[in-house]
Amino acid sequence: MTVAGQEHTTVMSTPPAESGPAGEPIVRPAPHRWLWYALGGGLPRRHRGWVLFDTTTGTWWARHVARSLVQMTVPIGLVLLLPAGWGLRLAAAGGGIALGLVYSLAYMVEATENRVVKAGYRVGTAAAIREERFERREQRDRQRRRAAAARRAARYRDRTGR
Repeated sequence: MTVAGQEHTTVMSTPPAESGPAGEPIVRPAPHRWLWYALGGGLPRRHRGWVLFDTTTGTWWARHVARSLVQMTVPIGLVLLLPAGWGLRLAAAGGGIALGLVYSLAYMVEATENRVVKAGYRVGTAAAIREERFERREQRDRQRRRAAAARRAARYRDRTGR
């Protein structure tokens, strides 16, 4: 239960190691602040760790697409109010969504990096964190593939006697 005028926030208990500076909590914004954030606005300083988490988590690209769709709701809603047949309105709305998503995906990395800079981080922080996570994941996958190849080779040697 929240008191009128107070913002409800959730603090994640154990933030991921890459989510922000040491000791900085990840505080999720309230729905109205998230809506402002999705529309391109900045968040208060206490949400800084969450912005970095939002732009570097494994689903950062899906979160970007969701924010883009939120941004498109106003113009698409206005298109649907135009005095025309429903077929034309829906075709215009669908074309607008498709074109908007093409541009959004084309500038996805730059847009997320801009959000991180607005939160007070240096340019390139989100990309560096995502790259580091990718490298670690690739290293784990390489080790897993090597171990699987060694097991296959051992089974082959046991079967053929070589």
